[in-house]
Amino acid sequence: MRALKADGGDARFVGGAVRNALLGEKVSDVDIATPLNPDAVMARLRKAGLGAVPTGIDHGTVTAIANGKPYEVTTLRRDLATDGRRAIVAFTTDWKEDAARRDFTMNALYADEAGAIFDYFGGLADLAARRVRFVGDASTRIKEDYLRILRLFRFHAWYGSGDIDADALAAASAEKAGLKTLSGERVQKELLRLLEAKDPVPVLRTMEAAGILREILPDDVRLDRLQYLAGIGEADGVLRLAAMLSDNFDANEVAGALRLSNFDRERLADAAVRDARIDAGLSPEGARRLLYRLGKNRFRDSVLLNWATSGAGSNDARLRVLLALADGWRKPEFPLSGKDAMAAGIEEGPKIGVLLRDIEQYWIDSDFTPDRTVLLARLNDAVKKPR
Repeated sequence: MRALKADGGDARFVGGAVRNALLGEKVSDVDIATPLNPDAVMARLRKAGLGAVPTGIDHGTVTAIANGKPYEVTTLRRDLATDGRRAIVAFTTDWKEDAARRDFTMNALYADEAGAIFDYFGGLADLAARRVRFVGDASTRIKEDYLRILRLFRFHAWYGSGDIDADALAAASAEKAGLKTLSGERVQKELLRLLEAKDPVPVLRTMEAAGILREILPDDVRLDRLQYLAGIGEADGVLRLAAMLSDNFDANEVAGALRLSNFDRERLADAAVRDARIDAGLSPEGARRLLYRLGKNRFRDSVLLNWATSGAGSNDARLRVLLALADGWRKPEFPLSGKDAMAAGIEEGPKIGVLLRDIEQYWIDSDFTPDRTVLLARLNDAVKKPR
């Protein structure tokens, strides 16, 4: 801030950092707005010995690096044209013009380093009331970028209270078809952040009633199952997405539409097939066998999804034990290898794999207790047996 404000320059914190600080909530990203043009921002940062990366120079954004941490510094802007997905902007020196292009009043708050707040559209009152309200006309703001429909519900789930602003909800419902024009990546990011809220279900019910959910997800969502999962206290966005999708959903279709990573696509595909072996009655020994075969993450997801499907209480001790087992699980290493089989007299080939799999299954069924000596003896016995 000192670098940007030197010699008559100006700069203010803006957006989420100001909003969350006023709410007393955790601040993650810190964004800064300035009337300085990007070249001047770069020059001032470098003169002060700070890193300066032109990450979004066409839109006026420079990433400043201070003590290894990034801070986005963006020149004040006004929209020249929008198409529902992106904007063509021009730089300005008018703070109110910059505020007027932001989505919600609670995100259009600025603060200087001394803590003075600059509020051009009633954001402080809306923040105090926990009211998520668009800057200006709701329909106009949405038509500028249809992602703001999802942001409305996401911000209400995180920061709102009571009913969603009536004008905002009416505009979102009227313009919902515009969601089809957005990229899967942008929809995914907003949807998963919404699902990570403490209790996203009330907002999702409103979206379902307004016909908005079906624009981004298959029909027949299971919000009842999601409600149970939220009650358990599990806030993983991908797992919550799996919980709310109908039974036997097409994981590839959903993952493709939302452009999920390969890792999350596999999680979703595993979740689509309920593993009936994992329930509250599973013994610790049985749990360890499944943990070995499925892996910690898949086992844990299955416990939580089956828990939510069963409607068991959030304090079900048996299911808590299974989660604790998974969280503390370290996969044991099978003590034998192909070299041991060849040393015992088995020629290299498929017989080695068959024999080792049999011995490994014995080891698993014995709860992983037989050590290398015991397993080598079993291997030698198997080699001596006529086949």
